[in-house]
Amino acid sequence: MTPINRHSHSANPNRDVTKLKGVAKPRDRATINRIKMYKNFKPKRDETGKIVKPAPYQSTLPEGTVARVEPNRRWFENTRVVSQPALQKFQSELGKAMRDPYRMVMKQTKLPISLLQEKAVKNTRVHILDTESYKSVFGPKKTRKKPNITCTDLESLVEKTEDALSKYDVEKDGDLVREDDGLKDANREIIMKAGLSRRIWAELYKVIDSSDVVAQVLDARDPQGTRARQVEAFLKKEKPHKQLIFILNKCDLVPTWVTRKWVAILSQEYPTLAFHASIRNPFGKGAMINLLRQFAKLHQDKKQISVGFIGYPNAGKSSVINAMRGKKVCKVAPLAGETKVWQYITLMKRIYLVDCPGVVYPHGETDTDKVLKGVVRVENIQAPEDYIPSVLERVKKEYLVKTYGITEWEDVDDFLEKYARKTGKLLKKGEPDVHAVSKMILNDWQRGKLPYFVAPPEEDREEPVDESAQKMKTVLQNYSKIQHSFGEEVGEGEDEEGGDVTMEEGEAAAEGSDTENNENDETSQAEDTDEMHADASDIELEDEEDIEDLDHLLSDTDETAVQEKEEKVQEAKKKALSKLTAKQRRAVERAQKRKKTGSDFYDKTNVKNRSGISARKKYRMKVANRRR
Repeated sequence: MTPINRHSHSANPNRDVTKLKGVAKPRDRATINRIKMYKNFKPKRDETGKIVKPAPYQSTLPEGTVARVEPNRRWFENTRVVSQPALQKFQSELGKAMRDPYRMVMKQTKLPISLLQEKAVKNTRVHILDTESYKSVFGPKKTRKKPNITCTDLESLVEKTEDALSKYDVEKDGDLVREDDGLKDANREIIMKAGLSRRIWAELYKVIDSSDVVAQVLDARDPQGTRARQVEAFLKKEKPHKQLIFILNKCDLVPTWVTRKWVAILSQEYPTLAFHASIRNPFGKGAMINLLRQFAKLHQDKKQISVGFIGYPNAGKSSVINAMRGKKVCKVAPLAGETKVWQYITLMKRIYLVDCPGVVYPHGETDTDKVLKGVVRVENIQAPEDYIPSVLERVKKEYLVKTYGITEWEDVDDFLEKYARKTGKLLKKGEPDVHAVSKMILNDWQRGKLPYFVAPPEEDREEPVDESAQKMKTVLQNYSKIQHSFGEEVGEGEDEEGGDVTMEEGEAAAEGSDTENNENDETSQAEDTDEMHADASDIELEDEEDIEDLDHLLSDTDETAVQEKEEKVQEAKKKALSKLTAKQRRAVERAQKRKKTGSDFYDKTNVKNRSGISARKKYRMKVANRRR
């Protein structure tokens, strides 16, 4: 029996720890063995090669030694049990909450919920050629002795063959030998691949990963055509904890009934609000900021939240950010691809905005669709006159006459020649410059000078709709405040596209919507008068308080009652101020100026990022740092 070594070395597990000074937590035996393993990871051998001392954690026990595992009491305790009806009710309620974009699961449970989401998996046979090649099964280098055949009888083989024959398309068959007639399709312009590069998509995923709320900016003239359904599916599947909202921008280019209907349709899927990106006269700015402040309340565990703006090129993402800040903080232009990289903009102390370059989502768009959606810059198009027929088909003749002053034309070429002679765009020998005139018309189209919109689909509802529930799923906005670029003369309820919806259907929809507009305009005017006369102290909103519904402030429509209330409030304020000193009155006036009063406070006031430190205090801190 070897004596115990009591040497005081730190690598000796048998040392006397009581006499150590200045060591709060001495190394134990396991720590010493681990450190020895790092230094001496090889076993020690004698001259013959026999292991004298094994490496740390590599020693073996002699035969017959009994080893025990430390018992744990949790092995014998009961597990949690839930009944089948309660489990089904929990699954249905959780599924409704996860699918509803207006509801959010605040506190996730630690239970493995993914195990409860069972998916019906059909036990179908896998075709052998999908997993193994033909050579590995039937060739000389085969690795299988017996092939796995999916068809067990002749009838199933015939059904499978007929199904494949019905799906066969001769035009898509690339292996079919065809005669060369000397005609080939022209190569596609490189500019038509704008917004599809890997760099742009990398910027998109940077914005999505760094954002807590994703705002998809849509063009009010064609909302469904500018949606990113791939990104929506990606967020729903891979990022369910991120909120997605729709911003219907450029609502000043379409009639009010079109904006209202598109907002009602899109609000069934995600929260949607109308927006007019203008620094001087914005619309939807207050509703947008209030909505973002509600999202900030959902993320109390974070110091600030980031809101990423994504969408098609030339949809107005940077313009929306400038309108929310009330000044130009992002570079904007009526051209596609002005924003090159993502950038952070501070809106408030707790809300940051992230601008993203425009991304084109591949879903089988033609070159004409890309040009008319504003994805491509007009000056880079080689043959702009090829896209003018589509413009003339979608815009009504009366708007073309009013914009360009040409009353009659036979065809597209005649229209371009007359417009070229009128504007003085001529080549040598007085020939009209059709190329330059076509670019001018396409620029007018992309910049919104030609009235056009896609009419919203009509909803045929046989079942009664719960209006209160429908109202809860919409952002409250007063659409009568939208300042239209074309005034009131834009055809109310007329289809500018002339595609799926006919003129008669559009006018019929307009007649029904006009009555709704009149009723909504009357109610909105009543609400405006009530907002003007409401008491400022009743609508005070603080940064640390939840945003409440302000509809109860707009319920009083009697003007006399409003005036009496205002007089009482003014008298009470005068009595309270008369009892204060001059210094106290000045303090009250300064505090009143800092109040965030009124439901449209953010529409009238520019948002500033106040850090809470006065200028004098900042100057003192700067001087103190210099002295140090």
